[in-house]
Amino acid sequence: MNPAFYSLATVAVLTLSLATTEPAVATDAPALANAASDKTAEASHAGIAQPATALADTLATQIAAVDFAVFDSFNKCAAPAELKKHAAFFTEDVEFYHDTGGVTWNRKDMIANTEKYVCGHYRRELVAGTMKVFPVKEFGAIEQGVHRFCSFETGSCDGLADFVIVWRKQGEQWKATRVLSYGHRTAEAKTDQTTKLKLAFNKKLVSNKMQ
Repeated sequence: MNPAFYSLATVAVLTLSLATTEPAVATDAPALANAASDKTAEASHAGIAQPATALADTLATQIAAVDFAVFDSFNKCAAPAELKKHAAFFTEDVEFYHDTGGVTWNRKDMIANTEKYVCGHYRRELVAGTMKVFPVKEFGAIEQGVHRFCSFETGSCDGLADFVIVWRKQGEQWKATRVLSYGHRTAEAKTDQTTKLKLAFNKKLVSNKMQ
C-alpha cells in the first residue's frame, strides 16, 4: 500500500473571509489553532509561490496556517486525540482521490485508512516553494502543492506527490471538501526527470549554436 495515499494527509480544507488577517481554523480543533501561530504562518507563507498582492497574500497566509495545522495533527495521529483533531478539518462528505489507491467518499472511511496505514508510520512535509492558493468566489479556496512522506522507522523521505485541496469556509471554520493526491513518485525519480530535462535543454542550445 502506497503510504502517500493516506497522507494527503489525507489532506485538506475551506470559504474565505478575505477581510480577515488571522488564519481561520476549525473551532472544534483549538489546539491546532494555537499551533498555527503567527510565526508558523509566516514561515509557511515564505515558501508559497504566488502573486504578492495584498488579497492573495492574506488568503495564502490563512491557508498556509490551516495546512500546517491539518498536517501537524496528521503527523501525530498515533495519539487518538490528534487523530480526532485531524478529522475535524474535513467535511463528513469529503471525497479523497488517489491516483493509485482509488477513491474514498466520506470522512469516516478516509480517517479509518489514515489510522490503519499512516498513524505511527509516516509523516507529511510540504515541499518549500510549491504551495499555490487560488480564491473560489463565495466559497473558499483551492490549494495546490507538492508534499513528501517520511518514514518514522527509517527517517527517509523518498515519497513525493502532487496534491490539491478544495477548502470551504463557513463562518470562521475552514474544512476540506475535496482532496486529490496524484503523481506519486520517488524523490530520485523526480531528480532523474529534472536532469533529463536539463540535458535536453542544453543539447538544444548546443544544436542551435552549431546551426
